[in-house]
Amino acid sequence: MSTIGRVTGVDVWPELPYGDWKDTLESLHMVTQIVGKVRLSLTPLEPQWANVPLYLTARGLTTTPMASGPVTFQVDIDLIDHQVLITTTGGEIRRVPLTARPVAAFYADFMSSLSGLGIATRFVPSPSEVSDPIPFAEDTVHSAYEPDWANRFFRVLSQADLVLKDHRSRFRGRTSPVHFFWGTFDLANSRFSGRPVDPPPNAGIIQRLGADAEQICAGFWPGSRQFPQAAFFAYTYPKPDGIEEEAIKPPQARWDAGLGEFALLYDDVRRSVSPEGAILDFCESTYAAGARLRGWDPALVVERDRR
Repeated sequence: MSTIGRVTGVDVWPELPYGDWKDTLESLHMVTQIVGKVRLSLTPLEPQWANVPLYLTARGLTTTPMASGPVTFQVDIDLIDHQVLITTTGGEIRRVPLTARPVAAFYADFMSSLSGLGIATRFVPSPSEVSDPIPFAEDTVHSAYEPDWANRFFRVLSQADLVLKDHRSRFRGRTSPVHFFWGTFDLANSRFSGRPVDPPPNAGIIQRLGADAEQICAGFWPGSRQFPQAAFFAYTYPKPDGIEEEAIKPPQARWDAGLGEFALLYDDVRRSVSPEGAILDFCESTYAAGARLRGWDPALVVERDRR
C-alpha cells in the first residue's frame, strides 16, 4: 500500500528538543506569565486556582473574557501570526508583537495597550513559580523569540489538548478543564475524588489553595533546566505509598524519582505507532494506579471502547 500523502505520528507530533528552543521557551514563558497575571487579577478566585489558567484555541492561548470596570475584554496569544491581541466587546483591538526583544520591552507595550483601552489591573509584576524571578519591567535577560519554535510548541500543545480532553471525558466526578498553567508552563487536567486534604503546615499560598483536595493529575510540559526533555507527566496527590512500584503503560513510561511523578517522554510518544493511544494508556493506567491505592470509587470512571 502506498504511503504517499499519509499523515504519520511524527508529522502530526513534530520534534521538540528542549535544548534547541529553550531560550524561546523562557521568553514565551514570561509572556504567558504577564498575560496570566492579568487574568489572575481580574477574575474571582476559584478552588485549586481554576480562575488562573489559559486555554488552547485554534491559534494559541486565551484568557477567555474578563472585565475591568465597564470594559469586557480578553487577551489572546497568537502563535501563528506571533502577536498578543487585546480585544474588547466594544470592538476595539490592540496588537502587541511577539518578536526577539527583551521581555521588559514587551511588558511596557502590553501594559500601555491595556491602559489605552481603559483596562486597569494590579498584580505583582514579577514571575511566579520560577527559580530566578526577574521583575518584568527589568527583564532584559529573556529576549529570544524564534517564531518557528513557538509555533511548533503550539502544534504539540494543540494535539496534546485534544487527547487530554478525550481522557477527561471518561470521568463522572469533578474534574478541571484541560488548561494551561502559566506558572509551571504545562497543560494539565486534574480529577478529584471529592475528599479534602490538609496542605503541609509550611505550605505557601499557592500550595495552600491548590493542594487542599485529593486529586490525580495528568498533563504535558515542554521541559525545563531541571528536566530538559518534553514529557507527559502524571501524579496522585497525596502520594500513595508504593505507587512508584505500580506497572503502568506504555512500556516506555516510568516513575521518575527526581520529579516524584510518572513520566512518558514526548520523543517516545511521537515515535509510537499510535501517539494518541500511548498518551491515553499513560493517563488511564496512572489514574487507575493512584485511584486504587487511594481508594477512589471505581464508578467515577466510564468504561468505553477506544476506537
